[in-house]
Amino acid sequence: MKRGTKLGLGALLAAVGGFGAYAATTSPPLLLSHLDAVMGGGKGAALVAEAVPFGDHGQTLDVWRAADAKDGEKRPVLIFWHGGGWVKGARQDYAFAGRAFAKQGFVVVVPDYRKVPQVRFPAFVEDAADAVAWTRDNIARYGGNADAIGFSGHSAGAHTAVLLALDPRWLTAAGVDPGIVKAVVGLSGAYDFYPFTTKRSIDAMADYPDPKVTQPIAFARADAPPMLLVTSTLDTTVRPRNAINLTARLKQEGAVVEMINYQGLDHEEVVMALSKPFRGKGPVLGDSTRFLKTHLAAAE
Repeated sequence: MKRGTKLGLGALLAAVGGFGAYAATTSPPLLLSHLDAVMGGGKGAALVAEAVPFGDHGQTLDVWRAADAKDGEKRPVLIFWHGGGWVKGARQDYAFAGRAFAKQGFVVVVPDYRKVPQVRFPAFVEDAADAVAWTRDNIARYGGNADAIGFSGHSAGAHTAVLLALDPRWLTAAGVDPGIVKAVVGLSGAYDFYPFTTKRSIDAMADYPDPKVTQPIAFARADAPPMLLVTSTLDTTVRPRNAINLTARLKQEGAVVEMINYQGLDHEEVVMALSKPFRGKGPVLGDSTRFLKTHLAAAE
């Protein structure tokens, strides 16, 4: 998050609970998750599994669902990958997103993944595919319907979610039928950014022998899962052209796709709007939920 946003969150935490010193040493998303809990975002959602191992590289994931979920229920599933430019971020920092979608009726899986500089593309995408395999095999025990799985993510996480959905090689390599994903919501994602011009994209992607394979837009196809691509007019981190270009390509191919360009929001504010204290910034949660429920219900 930009500096002004971080300071704003710290001031709010200090006001509601005296966490000023804590705020100065805490990542902005984790800070937001604490603020979300303090301001009521935690009511009605339950963390039903924490730091569950998956894959072969020490990855872990959390599972959230509604606190009033009944035994024997089968709710639609959402796997949400966090952002951080492929270099930072952690599943526990995004509790606010897990809680938000759980309260909307989803069983939510929030996985970790390996990051730069320890790894480069495609390691973090392979980790994401492993998370899908875990979800397929285990989500029923938490009340999730493995026949109604959607993907979402913010920023780098949206890149992963959309690439997994469009390029079948990664799920296939993990032993997962690529048809498992029934809907995708990409929030402020990078989908069309080659040739690489930023340090983060160069560090994450440039070593791969065929750089075009890193680009979700290269795999647009008519039978892609339905997609909602969200961007915002003030996003200077991942430019709106990423969503605009991919939407146009998917429409050209005949796929089901929607795009929303939120006026006056920046890159961070799109994901912040999932949280209770910042939900008034824009209807990101409502629009995402509408799209996911429409298409996941059709899959059940």
